[in-house]
Amino acid sequence: MTQKNRASLAERVGKAAETFLAEQDYVRPIDVLVGIGWLDPGAESRWRQGRVDCLESVTQTNLSRISEAMKLFHGWAAGRGLLPSETAYIARTPQREALRFSRSADPAIERLYRTHWVSPTLSEKKRENLTAKANRAPDLVVIQPLNHNWTCHRCGGTGSLLIMEPTGPACLRCAGLDDLEFLPAGDAAATRRAKAKSPRNAVVVRFSKSRGRYERQGLLVEEQALEKT
Repeated sequence: MTQKNRASLAERVGKAAETFLAEQDYVRPIDVLVGIGWLDPGAESRWRQGRVDCLESVTQTNLSRISEAMKLFHGWAAGRGLLPSETAYIARTPQREALRFSRSADPAIERLYRTHWVSPTLSEKKRENLTAKANRAPDLVVIQPLNHNWTCHRCGGTGSLLIMEPTGPACLRCAGLDDLEFLPAGDAAATRRAKAKSPRNAVVVRFSKSRGRYERQGLLVEEQALEKT
């Protein structure tokens, strides 16, 4: 990379990092990759769902440029006096496996990707809350399809609900979630109570054609949690 290109990349990295830091009081390597246009949010979403082997495989540039951008980002974060906070990244799947960032799976590289950089102006309590939120396992998402013209990649069956896995849609029985009960959306307090009392739970969404997005329909929870709401 020429000196001119490196300077241009440093400017782009700094601008993206500053934007995210101002919005959320911390910034992640993923934020920078999205901010400079190398990582599509849709690709990131598939990665979080466990449908992509590693994040680098869907980043739209080569490994040497990614490496250079990450070096520039870490230099920028250190220069701003930001505080490092290593974070767990868990897939949005029933297996809850750890997500992989790099093609090499090198532990040192993985650690760099997992590290968030937090504003030193936040109080210790706020930093602790940010860390706890970042390390919280993501909600499982179950889809209520618009029709039943889909097939479970494991058993060949179908149904009114499915969960996406790396190799395709799966029915709730094969995913080990068929014993959960449905709690419709509408009562936020009841939803919070049921979720807190149900170690296993999943958000149910359905695609809205008119709005062009998935919308929350309710929550799947264990029967005992539903009885206590």
